[in-house]
Parts: sequence; structure tokens; C-alpha cells
Amino acid sequence: MKVLVAGAGGFIGGHLAKDLSEQNFEIICADIKPPQYWFQLNEKFKNFTLDLKEYESCLKVTENVDYVYNMACNMGGMGFIENNKAECMLSVLINTNLLRACLKNKVKKYFFSSSACVYNSSKQSKVFVPGLKETDAYPADPEDGYGWEKLFSERMCRHFYEDFNLETRVVRYHNVYGPLGTYSGGREKAPAALCRKIIEAKMKNLNEIEVWGDGQQTRSFMFIDDCIEGTKKIFNSKKFDIYNLGSDEQVSINQMIDIIEQIADYKIKKKYLLDKPKGVRGRSSDNNKIIADFNWSPGTGLKKGLEKTYKWIFDQIKSGDNTNRFTKSY
Repeated sequence: MKVLVAGAGGFIGGHLAKDLSEQNFEIICADIKPPQYWFQLNEKFKNFTLDLKEYESCLKVTENVDYVYNMACNMGGMGFIENNKAECMLSVLINTNLLRACLKNKVKKYFFSSSACVYNSSKQSKVFVPGLKETDAYPADPEDGYGWEKLFSERMCRHFYEDFNLETRVVRYHNVYGPLGTYSGGREKAPAALCRKIIEAKMKNLNEIEVWGDGQQTRSFMFIDDCIEGTKKIFNSKKFDIYNLGSDEQVSINQMIDIIEQIADYKIKKKYLLDKPKGVRGRSSDNNKIIADFNWSPGTGLKKGLEKTYKWIFDQIKSGDNTNRFTKSY
């Protein structure tokens, strides 16, 4: 069986391609980034560097392919998506043209990676809010730019399933983190960014780090191993549906800093930057649906996941092996 991982040069896509290869799938990888900027590059795979916003590129990489995992989009942490709304929305062309190409090339099943940014902002205006249910995306009021693109693309997957019988699956990821991800350069997310800041403070004997917002905003964070396991479970399900895929362990940014301080054995002061992008006040995943349908939910606790992430980033920085693929805002 041939599997295309679109966005394989990215964080989740790289981990997914590696995992699927261990199950004896033939792996085809595609990403817009040059190979030297891929987070994980396996020369045994068939690797393409091309722009999947173009229909002809999508036709090329889906030829004779059985399954497609679409992990490709232009995104990053809150700083990136709040300041690049149009660029984020252009990712709708990737999903659109991959779906068209899948029909043309008779692909058997298609997976779309959506985001918790699709959820109605009125349900995220306070800290430590109840977990968001899949139904909470409507009436629609998602994150401007990135969230609207994801919500629209979800609907397109639904209608390609209903109108053209293309088997599609949709997952809403909640803040995925872990080793082999961006930790600097402008696209990094909170767990990696805060690990880096505390590591650098410790190495330079500094007593303060900058924190975006007031530190009281809350989120849940899912470790990459859980993300890959849940992704495969939902992809292999028997019918179209939309699922949350995220931890329900909701913490404030201040609480996450406390955990990283324990891991680092280093205390710092916080300089709050209230003018920086900080997103909604509170967001977490309601996992009742995935538990009911699969008897499963992400199981890696935040401290355990942060320990692994911290160690990897520490080793990268200490060794000087922080190459462009992990730090460049490509």
C-alpha cells in the first residue's frame, strides 16, 4: 500500500511518515520546504519538494497512491497565525487541490488535519473553561484566518465524502508538542518556546524570561506520540466523522512554566509582555467522543512529555546541533 504524507517535512508529518514506514507502507513524502529544512528526512522514501497549493503538484504526488494524510499547511505558534492571517488562509488551496487530485487518481482514503482553532471564540473567553466538544464549532466564530481556513476545509472534506464517496477523516489537533519540533525562529509553540527560554536562561545565568500575555491563559497540550497513535486510530475508523485529538489536562502558562522550572531545576522571574499575541483565554479538549468510539484518549501526562521535550531541546542547544530545520522560520 502506498501512503502520501503531505507536509512530511513538518513536525507532525515527519513523525507520522516515520511511524507508517515501520508498518511496511510505501511512503511518499511531499513538502514545500527544501529537504535541508525538513525536520525528519528519510532517503529511503520517495521525497518531493513542491507547492501543494498547485493542482498539478497534487496530481503528481497522488498518482497510484492508496491513502493520503494531509498534514500540510502554513502555520506556527500564536505569534505566527495572528500576524499572517492571509498566508494561513491560502492553505485552503492545499486541501482543495489534494481532494480534487484524490478523486482523479482514485485514492481510497483521505485524512485532513484540522485544529482546535476552529472552535467558537465565545466558549473560550475565560480561563479553565470546560473542554470543547466537537459540536462547539458551531455557530461558527473561529480564530480569524487560520481557524476559518480549517473550518472551511473540514466542510469540504465532509461534502467530498457525501457527494463523491471519497472516504475522508478529520481530526482537530490541540497543541501538539515534543522532540524534533520547532523551538525558535518565530513558528514555535509555547511548550518548546518556554523550554528554550529557560534552558538559555540557565546556561547564561539569567534570572528572567519573557512570557507572552499575563501567563494566566490556559490550554491543554498533547505529546507527539499520542498524536500519532490517535491519528492512526481515527484514520482507520469505519465512517466519516470529526474528532478532537488532544489532552484534557488543562493548565495555565504559568503552571507550565512551574513544571519546566522543576525539570530544569532552575527558578526564573517572569516578564509579562501584555502586547504580544496570546489567543483565547482558555481552551481544552473534551475527549468523551473519542473515548466512546475507540476506548482511547491521549495518555501522556504533561510533565512526562515536557521532560522528553526539554531534554531534546537542551541537547540540541548544548551541542550546537540546532540546525536550520529546527530553528528557521521558513
